Amino acid sequence: QVQLVESGGGLVQAGGSLRLSCEASRSIFSINTMGWYRQAPGKQRELVAAITSGGTLYYVDFVKGRFTISTDNAKNTVHLQMNSLKPEDTAVYYCNAKAALSSYWGQGTQVTVSS
Repeated sequence: QVQLVESGGGLVQAGGSLRLSCEASRSIFSINTMGWYRQAPGKQRELVAAITSGGTLYYVDFVKGRFTISTDNAKNTVHLQMNSLKPEDTAVYYCNAKAALSSYWGQGTQVTVSS
């Protein structure tokens, strides 16, 4: 079992920045992949960025160069630094952990980007 708690969402103007954090209930060394997803109203949840336990990074094309995923292993935390935010980045952002054959989700944090 892995519990995930997200924080850091909020309201920001276009061009601004936010940093999301996701604290896991156990060492992230034991988690195969940590990722951030987002879901906008009326749309499906989509992967934004991910990092494996081996350090491999993945970004979806529309956030490359703007978002950075990183880990703080001492705090069992994964961050998503979001820069140059756009109104189309508005969504609920979810943290995800994949360990063994299971997938775990956080409760989500709202990010709203005003134009």
